[in-house]
Amino acid sequence: MAADNKEESLNERAQRLLRVLVQSYIRDGAPVGSRTLSRDSGLALSSATVRNVMADLESMGFVTSPHTSAGRVPTDKAYRFFVDSLLRAQLPADDLSLEEIRRQLDLPSDSSKALVATASQLLSNITHLAGVVTLPLAQAASLTQIEFLSLSENRVLVVLVLNDREVQNRIIQLDRHYSSEELRRAANFLNEHCAGCTLPQIHTELVQQLKDTREHLNQAMLDAISVAQRLFEQGSAAEDFEYVIAGETNLMQLGEPTNVDKLKRLFEAFSEKRDILHLLDQSLKAEGIQIFIGQESGYRILDDYSVVTAPYSTEQGVVGVVGVIGPTRMAYERVIPLVDLTAKVLSSALNFRR
Repeated sequence: MAADNKEESLNERAQRLLRVLVQSYIRDGAPVGSRTLSRDSGLALSSATVRNVMADLESMGFVTSPHTSAGRVPTDKAYRFFVDSLLRAQLPADDLSLEEIRRQLDLPSDSSKALVATASQLLSNITHLAGVVTLPLAQAASLTQIEFLSLSENRVLVVLVLNDREVQNRIIQLDRHYSSEELRRAANFLNEHCAGCTLPQIHTELVQQLKDTREHLNQAMLDAISVAQRLFEQGSAAEDFEYVIAGETNLMQLGEPTNVDKLKRLFEAFSEKRDILHLLDQSLKAEGIQIFIGQESGYRILDDYSVVTAPYSTEQGVVGVVGVIGPTRMAYERVIPLVDLTAKVLSSALNFRR
């Protein structure tokens, strides 16, 4: 609580100097000196007065002095205060990025995955950071057709056609061997009774049928329900949640030479996906734009980075997340509205295709 009171007590002069310091460091990546702050703030302050204000901000945890440099750099706490209280995140009406996003996502596409890949690449190209977009959750899609193909060792390949055009393949492990004829009958039953329903709706319906009318179900129905239930048990939301990332190498150009090991671990995290997926899952469950600055992500690998995300939707509700990953000194004023706009245009593009 004491820290909050100190933040609230920042007077207009301290806030202006802090804003100038953050903006200057984001732009140049170098510690900001008192003379620069005095000049760029537009305030009639001596360098000594500015140094006093900086000393107060440092005691509050907003800035720090690296090495023996006389200049200051913002902390994660400063970025958070800047984003929450000092930022004017709005793109100019003549920004060419606005039209580029609309034009690229309005192109004909055979699949939502292609749209997602385009959105990810767009964000990377425009921000010069890493663009990341999750694929639409399968749970929000409606079933068009399902087929089962027998594999070895009681495994079955499930071919799902969703929303008339999306094809997904999953492999499930069953308790016993099912013949090709049994699998064909099971697929026919599900295609006849469940086409047009979302996967959660199908799951609920099958569980209810099994509970209410088990004694009246024939073997084909029982087989269909048994195989489908295993599909839902093994095809969890975490497995369905995937993302497309573009522009990871942009982060190499922004990092310090001494941070090569950190970048290597970050790329490994991109490859393993686990921590990034958990972070994006948090954004999926939240409302509106989410900004994780440095240690706020909860993952040490992202301590030197910020993640800006926004949800995108279809008629079924929120189905995915659009985001950008970059250093904590990213240009929030530009990145935040670009992420927000991309999410909205992607939502419109996906709804138009339905």
